[in-house]
Amino acid sequence: MKVVIVGGVAGGASAAARLRRLDEQAQIVIFERTGFVSYANCGLPYYIGGVIEEESALTLQSPKGFWDRFRIAVKTSHEVFAIHPDSHTVEVRNMLTGEEFVETYDKLILSPGAKPIRPALPGIDSDKIFSLRTVEDTLRIHSYVRERRPSSAVVIGGGFIGVETAENLCELGLQVTLLQRPVQLMNNLDYDMATLLHTEVREHGIDLRLKADVTGFEEVDGRVVTHVAGDDPIGADMVLLAIGVAPESHLAQEGAIVVNDRMETSAADVYAVGDAVQVTHQVTGEDAVISLAGPANKQGRVVADVIAGMDSCYLGSLGSSVIKVFDLTAASTGLSEKAAHAGSDCDSVVLSPGSHAGYYPGATPMTMKVVFEKQGLRLLGAQIVGIDGVDKRIDVLATAIQAGMRGDRLKDLDLAYAPPYSSAKDPVNMAGF
Repeated sequence: MKVVIVGGVAGGASAAARLRRLDEQAQIVIFERTGFVSYANCGLPYYIGGVIEEESALTLQSPKGFWDRFRIAVKTSHEVFAIHPDSHTVEVRNMLTGEEFVETYDKLILSPGAKPIRPALPGIDSDKIFSLRTVEDTLRIHSYVRERRPSSAVVIGGGFIGVETAENLCELGLQVTLLQRPVQLMNNLDYDMATLLHTEVREHGIDLRLKADVTGFEEVDGRVVTHVAGDDPIGADMVLLAIGVAPESHLAQEGAIVVNDRMETSAADVYAVGDAVQVTHQVTGEDAVISLAGPANKQGRVVADVIAGMDSCYLGSLGSSVIKVFDLTAASTGLSEKAAHAGSDCDSVVLSPGSHAGYYPGATPMTMKVVFEKQGLRLLGAQIVGIDGVDKRIDVLATAIQAGMRGDRLKDLDLAYAPPYSSAKDPVNMAGF
C-alpha cells in the first residue's frame, strides 16, 4: 500500500508516524510545501522573543530523521497542485527547480493547514509587513529584529499569534501598538474575561487600541505607517499582520474540507485532517473549523487507524486552548457565554478562587467563568484567567464537559489536594451550582 500525505506539521506528520507503527510495509511519502516538515508552530513567537534560543528547538523532526527512524520519505519544498481521484494520482511541483511530475497513491491524506489572511489593502506588500505562520516566517522576523534593531512595531490582530508576538516584541524592548478591530482581545473569551487581558497588556506598556479598523499602509522615511479609520496614522519600524487564518483547501474546494468522523472526504481513498477540515463541535453538534494543534494531531492518528483497518473515529472538538499573556494565563474550553446564548437557554457562574490554599504562601487569585444550560445544568463551557493553576482547572472542566457531566456534579469529583497546589474546597468541585 502506498500512502501519499500532502503537508506535514501536526496532522500530516502524526498520521505518517502512527501509520508506520501500524503497518511496517506501507510506502509512505510526505510532500511539504515549506522547508520544514514537522515543527512547533506554537513556539514560533517565543523564538522571535528569544525565550526559545535555538532555532533547532523549533524542529521536531527532519526529513532525514523521518527516514532513519520510520522509513518515511519526506520531500520538502514540494507542492501538490492538483489531485486526480479517478486515476489515484497527484501532480507535484519541486518549488526549488520548477520540475513537475505525477505521483500515484493508494490512499491520499490532505493536511494542507491554513494560510494567514492578507487583505488587499493599499501598501500591504511592504517588506516591513510580516505574517507569522511557518518557520520561514519566524526566521525572517527574527533576522529583521536582530539585524535592523527596530524600536517600534504595530501588531494587527488580537488572537493567539497577535497577542503572543506583541508580548515577545515588547519584552525585547520595542514600543508595541496592538490593534484589534473587535471590541476585545481573544474572541474565544467573553468580554468580561477579556478585560483582564486588556489591563495586563496595557500595564506592560503595550498601546492597545480596540475597535481599530486598519485601512492601509505606506512607507515614509524608511518606516511603515499604518492608517486606521477615525484615528491618527501610526508610524513604526515593522508591522505584524495576525488577523486570522483561512483553510488552505484549494486542492479540494473553496472553504473548509468536509469530512466524516473517519476523516474521509467525498472522494474514494482521500482523507483530510488539520486546520483545513470542517469538524463537529462537541457541545453544539454543529460544523466548526477549529485551527489548533491538538485536534490536528488527534485527527492524524484517527486517519492512520482507519487506513490500517481499525475501527477509529474522531469525536469532534471542544476548542480547548490556553495562552500566556505576560504574567497571566488565559484558558477556555467549550462555548463562551456569548456563543452559548446564540443556541440555548444558558447561564453562567463567575468565581474568584485562589490558585491554592490561602494559608499556604504564594496563593494568587484567578477568575473562573463556567457556562451551563439552565434546564438540566449541562456544562457548556468554561474560561479562566489567572496566574497559577489555570491550566489544571481548565483541563478538569474540559474533561467534565466531554464526559457530559452536569454542573452540580463537579462537587463529586475526587481531585488531588495539597496546600501548595489546590484548596480542599477547590472551585472546580464547588462551581457555585
